[in-house]
Amino acid sequence: MSGKRQAQLAYSEFQAAMLDEEKRRRKAAKIVAVLGHFLGRDKDVLHGLTVADIGCSAGFIADELAGAGASRTFGVDIDVPGLRKAAERFGERVEFVCADGTALPFPDGSIDVLVFNHIYEHVVDPDAIMAEMRRVLADDGVLYLGLGNRLGVMEPHYKLPFLSYLPPALADRYVRLSGRADSYYERYRTRRGLRKMVRGLRVWDYTFPVLATPAAFAGAELFPGVVGRVAGGVLARLPRSVLRGLLPVVPTYLWVATKSTRRPAGASLPQPPDPVRPL
Repeated sequence: MSGKRQAQLAYSEFQAAMLDEEKRRRKAAKIVAVLGHFLGRDKDVLHGLTVADIGCSAGFIADELAGAGASRTFGVDIDVPGLRKAAERFGERVEFVCADGTALPFPDGSIDVLVFNHIYEHVVDPDAIMAEMRRVLADDGVLYLGLGNRLGVMEPHYKLPFLSYLPPALADRYVRLSGRADSYYERYRTRRGLRKMVRGLRVWDYTFPVLATPAAFAGAELFPGVVGRVAGGVLARLPRSVLRGLLPVVPTYLWVATKSTRRPAGASLPQPPDPVRPL
């Protein structure tokens, strides 16, 4: 896989996590909570809005977006088996579309809320997909981004330390030697690379707000138990300068992007969202 990359078709057929309904719905609850804070809405967060989940697979997140009050919800993917499962279960309130993210089947400026959650590392051309999402996003719309960091120590798919640090040929060898896969497909970017990817958008970083106040963002599973409560408390009190120093190695970034000058409208937080300066 260190040569030319091909699109990952039927991803849900070989990645069992995409069919883990409980885990996917927990992720969706966090996404909705972050969007709710940014929009300044506590209930029916997506009421009256047109929403699209790009890379929806089996549809659990798209279903939760519909349940959050969206007037129209789309799930977009090239994962045909996943889309088939999704349509069978959620087709009454979500419109599932088989389409490549580089050619989204929506008019310019027609989508109020886009969700692109932990997808970019799996696609052939994430920059082209970002350009398409900018195109279809409404002028006052909101784009939720869940973005893995190349410098996160533990690679999340194969649970191998420093796997994403390696060049493709060495990463392929490492994952083969571990017995967990034949090759390493995913391609992560550093924070600097991600800042380049969101060029042309205004971005707010919700990473530390969610980590410092997980209960407010339906993210209590991030810090389970007593140790978790202590960790959350420490993060809530750390000086902003210290947190910013940790940003290059945070494993996952949670960003909200817009085309406008819109700002977070939710209640004040111990660690508020920070603007991200695109490159």
